[in-house]
Amino acid sequence: MSIADSTATVARRGYSSPLYKILKGLIAGLFSVTLTMVGLLFVTFIIARVMPVDPVLAVVGERASQEIYEAAYKAMGLDQPLYVQFLLFLKQVAMGDFGMSTLTARPVVEDIARVFPATLELATLATIAGVGIGVPMGVLAAVNEGRWPDQLIRLVGLFGYSMPIFWFGLMGLLIFYGILGWVGGPGRIDIYYEDIVPAVSGMILIDSLLAGEIEIFWNAVSHIILPASILGYYSIAYISRMTRSFMLEQFSQEYITTARVKGVSETSVIWFHALPNVMIPLITVIALSYANLLEGSVLTEIIFSWPGLGNYITNALLSADMNAVLGGTVVVGAIFVGLNLFSDFMYKVVDPRAR
Repeated sequence: MSIADSTATVARRGYSSPLYKILKGLIAGLFSVTLTMVGLLFVTFIIARVMPVDPVLAVVGERASQEIYEAAYKAMGLDQPLYVQFLLFLKQVAMGDFGMSTLTARPVVEDIARVFPATLELATLATIAGVGIGVPMGVLAAVNEGRWPDQLIRLVGLFGYSMPIFWFGLMGLLIFYGILGWVGGPGRIDIYYEDIVPAVSGMILIDSLLAGEIEIFWNAVSHIILPASILGYYSIAYISRMTRSFMLEQFSQEYITTARVKGVSETSVIWFHALPNVMIPLITVIALSYANLLEGSVLTEIIFSWPGLGNYITNALLSADMNAVLGGTVVVGAIFVGLNLFSDFMYKVVDPRAR
């Protein structure tokens, strides 16, 4: 073998090595994420500029003199060309600076760091319920296709899709809090427990346990169980429907027929043959459902006075606090991008063919 052939063989082995594939995937993923985030920032920047809100008046107030207005106008860089303003905006975001909130008079980054754990806590519990209940329900519906369990589960899912979440939340508060008194009311904890637990993670359930405040923990559980159940019900409806669809598709495959012909038990066919293949597309469904709960629980947070990200963005929008709106929008976009990357990673972990 010549030296050239040896070099080519080594190069081919290097290109096909697992390390090379991992590095190639990381570089491609990083490039894709960068383009996506730049596109998201551009869209949010343009939206901020076309909104009928004067960012200068939001800072200096309507009674400011013309000199103060013009000084603030130049200080904010609004006298620069649009592309220069966008580059300055990119620089600020890259440094983690979304400006000051005119509503709270604090940096937007600090506000988001304060409110996001509440949304994360709520959405995580809802997603756990959605996966833990929705997946078995979808499997049960697929196994009993056309029979009463399937019809009942589909009816439950249809009810979850059709019911407006604000009505569902109000009825839940009226029945379970107002009439029966089984759960806590709006807010994360009762008002007399406020500021007792030091904020470590920002999630009241975890922080109360870390502080050894068991009474506050159970009080927080009584407050979170109703909004988490309502969001979890919508997650259950979505995940169960998709699981049923994926399972029915797998049941029609030849490998399932072959397994049954060989005498494999129906339990093994369902849980050890069909379900592992269903988990591949189901990971993406769960990740997107989680992302939707993280950014789409606005009405639930408003109804239950939950101090989360959705409530914060809504109040900022109503108050024309564009720095807060832009900061929240960027965070929501980053959540979707991050969860999409995570689902791609898990996809490769579950399915060796995708590596």
